[in-house]
Amino acid sequence: MRSYVLRQSRITPAQELAIQQHWHRFGIDYQPQTLDLSQVFGRSAPKVLEIGTGTGENIVALASRHSDNDYLALEVHTPGVGKLIRQAVALNLSNIRVICHDAVEVLAHQIDDKTLDQILIFFPDPWPKKRHHKRRLLQPEFVALLRRKLQDHGRLFLATDWQDLAEHMLRVCDAEGELFNLAGRGNYSPRPKWRPLTKFEQRGRHLQHQVWDLAYAVNG
Repeated sequence: MRSYVLRQSRITPAQELAIQQHWHRFGIDYQPQTLDLSQVFGRSAPKVLEIGTGTGENIVALASRHSDNDYLALEVHTPGVGKLIRQAVALNLSNIRVICHDAVEVLAHQIDDKTLDQILIFFPDPWPKKRHHKRRLLQPEFVALLRRKLQDHGRLFLATDWQDLAEHMLRVCDAEGELFNLAGRGNYSPRPKWRPLTKFEQRGRHLQHQVWDLAYAVNG
């Protein structure tokens, strides 16, 4: 069961043109075979994966601030991919790539075990209705998959502005035996200083929405 619904969002001409002209530079086609990420980026550097990139605001900010890291974005919505690529072109970023495909299949088939230094999942769909909770991305099987893709001592960072989802993620991740809660079992983490404050989060702050951060390391 997928954790997302493909909405018929309208892609702008500029976003579509960015994909057409620059996909060869920033895009990676989904194929059920393992990627050599060092070859993809043309260097050996820490690899950071963001799942559910949206319009790319967060990962583009990180890639521009931390040129010593390589960033791989996963996003299923084409307009968001187009906007991400437009931003990457404007900033002439060489350390960012994007795959427009389901994260579960990408992780299962394209990403080798123990290859990622960090995985970021910020503000995933909360699926607030109880009957939809089974659609939430952070389920035990998926967390175990994430853990396998992280290197020893790799980091998993999560954030949400839905308390019920925060409690669900904390419960599921704390139950994964090979992940260590950096704030202590049962605790949320302080907001990482390096995490960009996006427009989405700024709107939430204006509405006095609380944000819960979680941070885990792979035991190894």
